[in-house]
Amino acid sequence: MNILLIYPKFPDTFWSFTYALPFIGKKAAFPPLGLITVAALLPEQWNKRLVDVNIENLTDEDLAWADLVFIGGMAIQRTSAQQIIARCHAADRTIVAGGPLFTIEPDAFSEVDHLVLDEAELTLPAFLADLDSGQPQKVYRAARFCDLGDTPAPLWNLVKMKKYASMNLQFSRGCPFNCEFCNVTTLFGHRPRIKTSQQVIAELDRLYASGWRSSIFFVDDNFIGNKDYLKNHLLPALIKWRQDKKGCVFFTEASINLADDPELLAMMVRAGFDSVFIGIESPDEGSLTECHKTQNKNRDLLESVKRIHRSGLQVMGGFIVGFDSDLPSIFQRQIDFIQRSGIVIAMVGMLQAPPGTRLFERLQRESRVVNTFSGDNVDGTTNILPQMGMEKLVRGYQVIMEQIYSPRNYYRRVRTLLRELKTPAINQPMSVQRFLSCFRAAFRLGVLGKERFQYWHLIIWTLVRRPRLIPVAITLSIYGYHYRKICELYIL
Repeated sequence: MNILLIYPKFPDTFWSFTYALPFIGKKAAFPPLGLITVAALLPEQWNKRLVDVNIENLTDEDLAWADLVFIGGMAIQRTSAQQIIARCHAADRTIVAGGPLFTIEPDAFSEVDHLVLDEAELTLPAFLADLDSGQPQKVYRAARFCDLGDTPAPLWNLVKMKKYASMNLQFSRGCPFNCEFCNVTTLFGHRPRIKTSQQVIAELDRLYASGWRSSIFFVDDNFIGNKDYLKNHLLPALIKWRQDKKGCVFFTEASINLADDPELLAMMVRAGFDSVFIGIESPDEGSLTECHKTQNKNRDLLESVKRIHRSGLQVMGGFIVGFDSDLPSIFQRQIDFIQRSGIVIAMVGMLQAPPGTRLFERLQRESRVVNTFSGDNVDGTTNILPQMGMEKLVRGYQVIMEQIYSPRNYYRRVRTLLRELKTPAINQPMSVQRFLSCFRAAFRLGVLGKERFQYWHLIIWTLVRRPRLIPVAITLSIYGYHYRKICELYIL
C-alpha cells in the first residue's frame, strides 16, 4: 500500500514567517508534526511519502503513485486543502482527512471519502481495521480522549529537515482553563494529558541523532498545565539531557501564571527554553471577565511579563480586540501596554468565533456569526458582528497595527525587551545560514530598508549595552520586516 501524506499550504500570515525565512535560507517554519505522527500509526510495511506544499510542489506523479491520500491541517489551511482535495478527485484518488480543520467542520467536506476525526490514536485503528475488511466507513469519531503514553514517536525520516527553521515536539494536550474564544478544550479537553519524560527524551534523541541543532517548538496548548510533572520529571530530564548536547533551544506556549513560579521559570531556562507565547488578550479587566480569562485577572500583567523577561524567557504575546465590553479607548490601551511591556512579537487580532467554542454558540444564538472562520488572527477580518460596529473595530485595529509595527515603535520595543531580558544561557550554534543572515539583514534592512536608521541604532545600542544579545537583536529585526510586510498585505 502506497500512502501519500499531504500538508496544505499556509497563507502569508503572522506565524508563517514567509518574509523572514529567506534570511536564513529556509522554506517553512515547522514540519507537519500531526501528519508524521499519523504516519507512525500506519502499518510499518506500507510505503509512505510526505509532500508538504509549503516547501515543495505536489506533482501528478505523486498522486499517481498513491493508493491512499492522507490530508491533515488547520482552519487557516482551508483554501489549500480544498484545492488539494479537488486535485485528488480529478486523479481519482481516495482521500482520508483528519486534524483540527476537518474535526471542527466535518460537514463542510462531504467530498472527502473518509473523515478520521478527533485524535488519530483512537480513530485511525478503527479505520484501518475496516479498510482491511473492505468496509471503510465515511466518518470515524472518538468518544473519549487518548492516553498520550500510546502515541508513537513521529516518523522524522519523512521530513526534509533542512527546509525548516524549527522542528516541533509535543509533550501534552489539553488546557485546564476555559477561555470562551478558544477551541483547544473542545479538541483536547480540560485535563492536560502528557507523554512520559522517557517518550520526550526519546524523540529529542532522534532529532539530535539526525543532526538537528536549531530550535525546537514544544507545541503544547499549555506547557505548564501539569506543573508537578514538569518540575519533578520532565524538566529535570531535559536539564540532564542537554548536559552533553549543543544547541537545540526550546520554545513553547504557556499561561501567564508561569510568572508566579520562580522555580519553574528557572528550571525552564536551565532546560534550554528561551521564549514562550502567552495569551495576554487584553489589559482590560472587563474584557478578561467576558472571555473567562480568569488566569489573567487580578494581577499586574505588565509586571508579570517583565518578571518572565528577567528570568531569561522572551514573551511572545497574543492580544485581542473586539470584545463586547471593549470601549473605543481599548485600541490606545493595547498600544500602550504592548510598547511598555517590551513584547516585541505581539500578535494582535480581532475577536473571531471558532466553531465548537462557547463563543461561537453564544454568538450564533444572537445571529452574530456571519462568515466562515478563517483561522487567521491577523488578516484584518472576523467572522462575527462586533458590538462596537465593524467599521469602528476595523479602523481601531488598523491603528494598532500601524503603531506597533512602525519601525520607530517596533525597534523601541526591542530595546525595551533587551534592557530587561536576562542573557540566555544556551544559544543556537552558528551555522552558515545564520552567519549569512547577518549580512542579509545588514543589506536588506540596514541599506535598502526604510527602517535603516532604526536598525543601525539598535545594532550599535546592543553592541554597546547588551553585546551578548546581538543575535536576538538581529533575529527580532528580521521578524519585524516580516510583520511589516504582513501588515502591508492585509491591513494597512
